[in-house]
Amino acid sequence: MSFLPRHLGPDAAETRTMLETVGAADLDELVARAVPATIATDRPLDLPAPLSEHEALTALRRTAAKNRVMTQMIGQGYADTVTPPALRRNILENPAWYTSYTPYQPEISQGRLEALLTFQNAVMDLTGLDLANASLLDEATAVAEAVLMMQRSNRRSTSRRVVVDSRSLPQTLAVLRGRCRAVGVELVVADLTEGLPEGDAFGVVLAQVGVDGDVASLEDLVEQARARGAFVTVSTDLLALTLLRPPGEQGADIAVGSAQRFGVPLFFGGPHAAFIACRKGLERNLPGRLVGVSVDSSGRPAYRLALQTREQHIRREKATSNICTAQALLAIVAGAYAAYHGPEGLRAIAERVHGLAARLAAGLAAAGTTVVHDRFFDTVLAEVPGRADEVVAAAAERGINVRRADADHVSVSVGEPHDEDDVDAVLAAFGASSPEAGAAAGELPAELLRTDDYLTHPVFTTHRSETAMMRWLRALADKDLALDRTMIPLGSCTMKLNAAAEMEPISWPEFASIHPLAPEDQTEGWRELVGQLESWLAEITGYTAVSVQPNAGSQGELAGLLAIRRYHLSRGDRQRKTILIPSSAHGTNAASAVLADLKVVVVATAGDGSVDMDDLAAKIEAVGDELAGIMITYPSTHGVFEAQVTDVCAAVHDAGGQVYVDGANLNALMGLARPGRFGGDVSHLNLHKTFCIPHGGGGPGVGPVAVAEHLVPFLPDDPAVSADETDAFPVSQARYGSAGVLPISWMYIAMTGAEGLTASARTAILSANYVSARLADVFPTLYNGPGNLVAHECILDLRALTKASGITAEDVCKRLVDYGFHAPTLAFPVAGTLMVEPTESENLAELDRFVDAMRAIHAEMTAVAEGEVTAEDSVLRRAPHTAEVLTADEWDRPYPRSQAAYPLPELRLAKYWAPVGRVENAAGDRHLVCSCPPIEAFAVDAPASAGEAIETGAVETAR
Repeated sequence: MSFLPRHLGPDAAETRTMLETVGAADLDELVARAVPATIATDRPLDLPAPLSEHEALTALRRTAAKNRVMTQMIGQGYADTVTPPALRRNILENPAWYTSYTPYQPEISQGRLEALLTFQNAVMDLTGLDLANASLLDEATAVAEAVLMMQRSNRRSTSRRVVVDSRSLPQTLAVLRGRCRAVGVELVVADLTEGLPEGDAFGVVLAQVGVDGDVASLEDLVEQARARGAFVTVSTDLLALTLLRPPGEQGADIAVGSAQRFGVPLFFGGPHAAFIACRKGLERNLPGRLVGVSVDSSGRPAYRLALQTREQHIRREKATSNICTAQALLAIVAGAYAAYHGPEGLRAIAERVHGLAARLAAGLAAAGTTVVHDRFFDTVLAEVPGRADEVVAAAAERGINVRRADADHVSVSVGEPHDEDDVDAVLAAFGASSPEAGAAAGELPAELLRTDDYLTHPVFTTHRSETAMMRWLRALADKDLALDRTMIPLGSCTMKLNAAAEMEPISWPEFASIHPLAPEDQTEGWRELVGQLESWLAEITGYTAVSVQPNAGSQGELAGLLAIRRYHLSRGDRQRKTILIPSSAHGTNAASAVLADLKVVVVATAGDGSVDMDDLAAKIEAVGDELAGIMITYPSTHGVFEAQVTDVCAAVHDAGGQVYVDGANLNALMGLARPGRFGGDVSHLNLHKTFCIPHGGGGPGVGPVAVAEHLVPFLPDDPAVSADETDAFPVSQARYGSAGVLPISWMYIAMTGAEGLTASARTAILSANYVSARLADVFPTLYNGPGNLVAHECILDLRALTKASGITAEDVCKRLVDYGFHAPTLAFPVAGTLMVEPTESENLAELDRFVDAMRAIHAEMTAVAEGEVTAEDSVLRRAPHTAEVLTADEWDRPYPRSQAAYPLPELRLAKYWAPVGRVENAAGDRHLVCSCPPIEAFAVDAPASAGEAIETGAVETAR
């Protein structure tokens, strides 16, 4: 059976009903009216014929079989681990977790926020620092973010120089070289075993555990850095920190690393949650998302994203970073892994891993092989003069991958699933034997070992049995609204179906258990899948080539802008450093431009929501030969197909600039128009939007970059082969970024084919126009494009009724929770509005359910506007309503309980109950709490005391 009817929400009869409502005879007429003829594609997409679910899975099985699953002991920042089945089934394979959105609306996100707070708490405890965020994208880019954070934070230093430990991971050095070069930071890579090199520096990056496994004491180097006025970042290993002294105890300002070995598969390089932690006082410069604790309207503790003004969507070019997508789902797994094992369990795993590494070292030493370092955690570097290739090959014959450090050295890293048999097989590959009983090596000295307690919060000891873990994860999921419960009508975020058949392959061992640095003869299937997907994406977008390396949309933006900048530099146009960005653009556009060393100039928006052509011409003339290009979103962020987009492209090209087309809204273009053919030079795509990778509570995301022929040489470089190249620009630490989730998009395209992708775009346009038409008399659409139609999303204008009633768009978002809906996008790109994107995956009944909710809310707002009730006493201002409030003995509100709980009759059959009332944002930012509150704060009989504890800081801030 065809997959397409499973992907598209409306069936044929529903499609006819929707077409009648929007006034179109058929989809052909609708698309012809909405999409400008100047950009319409002149031919169907050239893609393979669509496959059924079974056929696609069978084909992908054949591809996966071309990979060779080995025992992975390569290391270099990636450790083999065990994903507890309880976590795999209840998180990674559970749509309640993987279909949720970023928790910007805290009242419907308490479960994932608590899970992310658990991750933060684990990182803070293990690193010995005061704050941690809710994950970064990978370890290499986390180090880059830490360097920029040190530069922003260190007001004592005017230096543009950072010193980095040569023992750092090669992929970290590769990414760091490019990122520092882009923003004019001088990078000094030095062997720090003899101390810091001469000269000033704003920051120093130390490796607590080096790429070759050696463990370093940090205190002397930290003191040297302090004496020179430099901040200190330490890259470290979370599992090793169950044994080693934490960076915070040794004076570090920041600690970074990867949480991958906390239960997340290798995934051929990603997605993996990176962490960044810092001491108190640096929180305002911490990149990414920070989960904190505030109070709700009843005074109870409630989780929320703290310090949201740091987010790039608001601060744009003044943001702390361009990070938008995190690795939330993987951070949730890592946090649950820490709770599942607890402090004793994690330490036991670490001791076992270290013991196996010591067994390996003892066996090598007994055979006369030199072990280079005597202080190591899980990695042993052996000196084998001229024999490295021989040893690596001998290990491979035994089914084990080890790392060739150079011609004379081999490195072996032990992971959680390895055992004595694996170690003995590696020893045999070296020509050594199992060590005698009692043989010792690699004992860590007392001065390197930690002595404090960690993971002491009850969350890390309460859920130890599988029954308890299952129920905890279920309880958290039940607090949230995800796509498995309801339409998520977020404009520009494209929360569409993540089909089970698309998700299934990511956990196959042939994909999940492959090391990103495995030999190419073991990764043929992965490279075939990536090659096919990149070629399909190039065909869909009309560009020459695609790289899937960027592991978030923001990183795809950065890669595209770096390509433009490098292109101009290659032509000697060093002065072309100004990028034009329309005022309605995504906030990440401006933040990414700054990281690419570009100056942002804003172009005004015309009254119809399109780019103001007169202002564009004026800005182009004013910028002159400094013009690097323009970033536009198409269809525009205002939800319309701008008819003059080809004129915008031509004007910029005529002035010598390049055109960047933000692909966030590509869902409206598939098969209808191709950015690479109507004027774009480069685009990033969002596989976690258009191509069905789920959002996972805020990540993983994948943001491939697509380029025209002249920009192909400037696509991201492979970090594995560019660590020593001064002109390389990788944007992620793995060649294929978050490869582990690419099978999802491969399955989507394979099952839909050219006609299915086109039908998806057409249906998305129909759904948005249907919602717009049904609500036109109560909440008119702010902008309409050609044919008086919108694209795939519409901006509902609430401003007139807000002025009359005092009820804001935010109030409407909170009231929608009572109706069982996730809110649309609030106040973007226009304050006082809601941007709605239904997607093609929702059927007519769900669209009508949303329309009914919005019309009912309009009636509630009208009652306020007409003076029947004040805004402060209205059901809207008091929303959302918890079961606790509605069942209280006292009820002093001017509306009945039934109106609060069941504003529409069908809600009596299936009702979502918000776990908390409206969350107070200001309290959370005034009294930042980013660790798990003590259990006493949740006492049912003392709501006031919980609020007081937050407000007074009695709940310990951070540590």
